[in-house]
Amino acid sequence: MQDIPAVAGSRTMASMLSERILSDIVTGELAPGSKLNMRELAARYGAGMIPLREALSRLATSGFVEAEDQRGFRVTRISKEDLEDIVAVRQRIESDALRDAIESRNLEWEGALLAALHQVNSIQTCAPDDPQRMNPAWERAHEHFHTTLIAGCRSRWLKQFAATLRVQSARYRHQSIRSVHAPSRDVAREHENIVRAVLAHDADRACELLRDHFGTTARLVLGQDKPKKSGAARRKRGEERADA
Repeated sequence: MQDIPAVAGSRTMASMLSERILSDIVTGELAPGSKLNMRELAARYGAGMIPLREALSRLATSGFVEAEDQRGFRVTRISKEDLEDIVAVRQRIESDALRDAIESRNLEWEGALLAALHQVNSIQTCAPDDPQRMNPAWERAHEHFHTTLIAGCRSRWLKQFAATLRVQSARYRHQSIRSVHAPSRDVAREHENIVRAVLAHDADRACELLRDHFGTTARLVLGQDKPKKSGAARRKRGEERADA
């Protein structure tokens, strides 16, 4: 019985280590493809070998770390193919979830969405001391916004898959902010347009804008031209000109 607290403590430590290592992978502190030296990691995180190995094994099951036979662990590489796959699946799943949320809408959800929008758009995207690094406070608010956006969806599995893909796409988002075209992107306006369409109960436009939102991140990571204007955005400009 004396070993139970020790085991429980090890598991707790492994959970904490998993979160810290994942955070460093997402932000690029641990570079894609880099070898994860156990002794260096133990010194970096002030951790023992047993919980560290358990933490890395957990991250291997989530796809952020690769276990190499008899050779330890390595940060999973990023690739154009992986990014395009994540974005394409995320576009489909979150569009379906958003459409269902709009169909089953209520005032409580719409109010929570407006609050989440205000929160994320009130925080500076980049870190105050480094324009090439995302502001952690904005990251948390951004996660909350996208979680709230589809919170009204009635499918538990759609929301669960969406959450998994959000984590997988996070490190690509950190890559996107380093693009030379990143300063020309107006993320706050993208968020506002999505919410405006949601509150207008226009599911087709809201879903198109959401897909464009994800696609813009991918284009920045891939070093393509400035964010393209979506079909919905072009129609919006046409409507504004017609109203002028």
